[in-house]
Amino acid sequence: MRLIPLLLGASLLVLGACASVEAPANGALADALANPARSDSDRERDRRDLPGDVLKLAGFRPGMKVADIFGGGGYYSEIIAHLVGPTGHVRLINNPPYDGYAKQALQARLADNRLPNVSYDVLPPGAMNLGRGTLDGALIVLSYHDLYVIDPVDNWPAIDAGQFIDQIVASLKPAGVLLIVDHQARAGTGKGDAQKLHRIEESFAMADFKAHGLDFVGSIPVLRNDADDHSLNVFDKAIRGKTDRFVHLYRK
Repeated sequence: MRLIPLLLGASLLVLGACASVEAPANGALADALANPARSDSDRERDRRDLPGDVLKLAGFRPGMKVADIFGGGGYYSEIIAHLVGPTGHVRLINNPPYDGYAKQALQARLADNRLPNVSYDVLPPGAMNLGRGTLDGALIVLSYHDLYVIDPVDNWPAIDAGQFIDQIVASLKPAGVLLIVDHQARAGTGKGDAQKLHRIEESFAMADFKAHGLDFVGSIPVLRNDADDHSLNVFDKAIRGKTDRFVHLYRK
């Protein structure tokens, strides 16, 4: 498996803004995105991934404790670190394959304790040491589908997806949230395209998280792309960086 650097109908609840999703206080999200310490490459990625819109849905605020699970090179971890501030904390967690993929980016991002409220751990998916009721929120960006991939050639192990999700749910405080961003798959395929195309169907995701005790709060359409017919592998140069993506928020 090549790791990532990175249909619901009218019944899907789309949230542009919702009273149940609190915006960060005092412009903390805007301040985090504007932080001059962020790299030019991260700012370039902002244009493509729209983290301001995505994180506004999550409602992360100063003082929160958040886990960036399979967070790769830590792009979202850095933004959230600035957002939650010195009284908050970010746990960036990779498994060994993701650590190998992201190593160079992580070395620069975490060098010289430049993000003092971020801790980094490389842990097996079955034992992420998240604790119980420890987190205000968590996110899995473009890697939820990897729970349903097995690739011994690239040393990607089989993961017990249910046990993985249960760890996250247990770690969330009451009303804690889970933010999911992933590549949409063809209608009716469920998790079937995860292996070859690195895509997963959003209706499958909704049922998956509901089965583990999370309520669907809503979704925003900012990363949707009607030009993507969901037939290509997400690394295909014709669609890479432009896939149709769903953004979901779940609450414990």
